[in-house]
Formats: sequence, C-alpha cells, structure tokens
Amino acid sequence: MGQTKKKQHYSGIGGQAVLEGVMMRNKNMYAVAVRKPDQEIEVEIDEFHGVMEDSVLRRIPFARGIFVFIDSMALGLRSLNFSASFYEDEESEPTKADRFLDRISGGNGEKVLMGVTTAISFLLAIAIFILLPYFISDFLNSYIRNASLMAIIEGVLRIAIFMIYIVAITAMKDIKRLYQYHGAEHKCINCIESGKPLTVDNARGSTRLHKRCGSSFILFVVFVSVILFFFIRVESPVLRIVIRIALIPVIAGISYELIRLAGCYDNLLVRIISAPGLWLQRLTTKEPDDSMLEVAIASVEAIFDWKQYLREEFGEQEQE
Repeated sequence: MGQTKKKQHYSGIGGQAVLEGVMMRNKNMYAVAVRKPDQEIEVEIDEFHGVMEDSVLRRIPFARGIFVFIDSMALGLRSLNFSASFYEDEESEPTKADRFLDRISGGNGEKVLMGVTTAISFLLAIAIFILLPYFISDFLNSYIRNASLMAIIEGVLRIAIFMIYIVAITAMKDIKRLYQYHGAEHKCINCIESGKPLTVDNARGSTRLHKRCGSSFILFVVFVSVILFFFIRVESPVLRIVIRIALIPVIAGISYELIRLAGCYDNLLVRIISAPGLWLQRLTTKEPDDSMLEVAIASVEAIFDWKQYLREEFGEQEQE
C-alpha cells in the first residue's frame, strides 16, 4: 500500500539556530532573523552562492554532499557573526590584531578571521572525534591483540566522546537558548511541511524533531566513520591516521545521501536509520517560547512563500 516508498512533503528550506535568532535558507536566498537587545526583530536577507555552484560535481550523488557540508559551515559562520554583532560592545575599539588583519587583507580582516576560525574549528573536530578515539584505542593495542575487537573499541570510543561532548555543552546557559531557537527552527519547518498555516499557535503544536537536522547529519557522520574504519584497515600507524583524515570527504558524502533520503521518504528503513538522529535531537533541541517562534517565522517568511507552498502541496488543506 505504498508503505515502502512514501514521499513526504518537502519544502526545500533548511536552517540553523544562531545567537538569539534563526537563519533560514531557500535555494540561493537566506535570511537571518535576530531578536535584538531592544526586543525588536532584525532580519537580514541576502544571497549565498556555494562552492563550485555550477559544477557538474554538485549533481553527482556522494560527491555533492562534500560541497553541501562546506557551504553549510561557511553560511552558518556568516549567520552567527551577523547575530553576534548585535550583542558586541559597541564602544570597544578594534584591537591591534584586527587592524593588522585589515591591513594585510586589504580591508577584509573579518573575512580572513572567519576563514581562520572555520579552519581551526574543523581541525579541532578532526582531533577530538577522529584522532583522539584512534590514539586511545591504539594505546590499548598492547593489551588487546584482536584487530576486529580494537576496531569496535575505537568505534565505541568515537560515539562515547561525541555523546559526552553533546551532553557537556547542553549544560551551558547560552547553549540552552541556542537549542531553543533550534527547536523553533524545526517547529516552523514541520508546521508548513505538515500542511498547516505558519502561525505561532500552529508552530507551537508542531514537533521540534526533524529528519533533515544537522544534528542527525553529524550522528550519521559518526556512525558511517565507525563502519568504514572497521572494514578499511592497514598495518602502518601513519597510514591509519592518513586514511582516517582522507576518508572525511567520503564519510560526509555518504552521510549527506542518508540524511537526504531520510528527509524525502517515510518507510520502515528510513524510520530505522533516522531514529538515532531524532533521539539525539531531544538533546540538541529544546522547547522554544513564543517570542522565539516569532523570530523563526520572520526568518521563514523573508525567503519562503509558505502560503503558495500550501496551495501547491496540500490544496484546500491550507484552510484547515
């Protein structure tokens, strides 16, 4: 009865939580809505063109996920910087480092700093979630001689470190508010994709869990890395490290295809592979208040005509 391949209503929009706000993206347009200190909502609308946007590589399954991942990081950092600008000390003077970066970059110091920050964050993620589990398991190698068991231990360590990290940052006050805005973002998307007009009341009653969430993508990355590293083995310790780093694009590509599948279809297989990510979102999203939903709605409406979407996808249901 169509159970094996049921197509979901896909709006095509996605987003992320930022400092006191929400970023939403629809194709090449994105909007960042932020609740300013004076409680007004500021909305920035702009275009974003990804890496090698017109390249045929972006249409090839498994390869396209690499570019989407890079784009998400770049746009996410740009949106975070915009939201943070409302909460910076307006009277603070540029530091010597700021002036130096502007001088050597021809006035593009902020972009250079953004690139450096992204690179450092990426390297830290590799060190913590890829290399640290390897080195811990390698230390145990002198006590455990079974290669398959060592591969399993490394995988368990990788998952454990990731979960400890998620739980640890959840305890931070600022992160909790960020997770509330994350919940507001999901509720708005779920609201319109379930055929309901985008209002605060309807969004409040929608689920804060979504199969296309970035949290689910990261969890897919962790699980896919565990599986690949279990089957791809070499004797040389140096080559083992090189392979773990070199496979990151492959892992990202596979994970993207899985999250894309989960977002477009609803069947038993999709529900099974989506379950861990949805469970993780109970940690990375929190219930937002109505003021947060208002911000998320402002971000959606700036770049997406949800009324036309409801007419096209649900017909008369938009009146319900």
